[in-house]
Amino acid sequence: MGPGDVIGLMSVLVTVSAIVILRGPLGRALAEWISGRAGADPLIAGQIDQLHHELEEVKQRLAEAEERLDFTERLLAQQRQTALGQGG
Repeated sequence: MGPGDVIGLMSVLVTVSAIVILRGPLGRALAEWISGRAGADPLIAGQIDQLHHELEEVKQRLAEAEERLDFTERLLAQQRQTALGQGG
């Protein structure tokens, strides 16, 4: 089995895999998206907008929590340095 045979076999496997994947729900969703039918339902579009808004709120809250965690870590590190300086 030479390099050409391996490449040919890999090509067949990739093609078959792509066909199997695109025939499933992912392929149907992709086809709807390409045809422009996805998101045509105003109810779904409203839900998507609401989810985007909620996601932005979650991102903001996560950023605030990260800032608080960073501040707390700096405070603890400062306290440790102070304690080490006094104890040594």
